Amino acid sequence: MLRLYHLLLGSILLVSIPVGAKFILPQFSPPKVVKPLAVGISNPNEGNIWQKILGSAAAPTNWEVAACKGNAPLLCVSSKGEVLGTVEINVYPLANNEDFQKKLVAAGIPPGSQVDYQSSKYQTQILSALKAWVADHYAAFVKDRQGEYGKQITFSAYPPQPVPVGKLQGIRYGFAGLNQQGGVQEQHIGHIAFDGSKLYVITTAFDPGTQTGKFEKLENLAIFQPYLYAIAADLRLP
Repeated sequence: MLRLYHLLLGSILLVSIPVGAKFILPQFSPPKVVKPLAVGISNPNEGNIWQKILGSAAAPTNWEVAACKGNAPLLCVSSKGEVLGTVEINVYPLANNEDFQKKLVAAGIPPGSQVDYQSSKYQTQILSALKAWVADHYAAFVKDRQGEYGKQITFSAYPPQPVPVGKLQGIRYGFAGLNQQGGVQEQHIGHIAFDGSKLYVITTAFDPGTQTGKFEKLENLAIFQPYLYAIAADLRLP
């Protein structure tokens, strides 16, 4: 019965994406319970960062969530010993990210500003900078895919949503590529947050062309999606 429910859920999500829509996708509610624009950091001596930041390991019945083995910044989602998908996190130091520095300045946060998580003005400014990052990321992604697919795939995005990423104010974003038959060629889900010195970008997808941070089956991504939201909200960040 549970398996039937999961299949129905996946089908509903597919049907609910409007064919040919260019900018709006359904907004998915959290449960009650590409290419980055800068170079991320990865220290092989520190191990997998998910071991340090993973809080709640929310997962569907008979599924498991844990940091993948090795140093790659991947979170493994598995069932009965089989890896169904991974979630990737990249960390970008502000000092090496001139693009986001400019976005902070444009939002009213000059270099060297003190972090004030309690200030509503600061939160609004951070959200403005993060939304600008998402807009640029989406534009660069679509340009890249248009070069690859031409007019065979139509890309759609749903509006960025302010959400907590650990104790940080973050943004959830996502987009999908629909083929001419109305099927989903790609679907991407991301979270982004800033702690005053580093930008955190958490991503997963259904995308045959992606090597890491992906699910092999769209159905499994759809099932795991609300649990990913719960995991992001409970991360040990900052």
